[in-house]
Amino acid sequence: MRLSAEQVSIIRQTVAEIFGPEVQVSLFGSRVDDSKKGGDVDLLIESAQAIGEPAWLAAQLAARLERSMEGRKVDVLFLAPNLRRLPIHDIAQKNGIPL
Repeated sequence: MRLSAEQVSIIRQTVAEIFGPEVQVSLFGSRVDDSKKGGDVDLLIESAQAIGEPAWLAAQLAARLERSMEGRKVDVLFLAPNLRRLPIHDIAQKNGIPL
């Protein structure tokens, strides 16, 4: 996993501030592969509760994390009962690393 302990802490804290402690956050995508370089930070946020206004919340979370991590691009994917499940969710769950 190519995130520092400080970056993991920032992600956990920011996700908890926005969604509460009950959601799970995982890193997926190129950042889980230690042999690669660069790349954005892909996060899967899983909630047992419905997530209202997902586009707004994803933009808010990504913006806060990007500011906290020196402009590193962050992509956010939600998995919740009220949101349509897509093949990318299966990939993220299969290859993701819980933070």
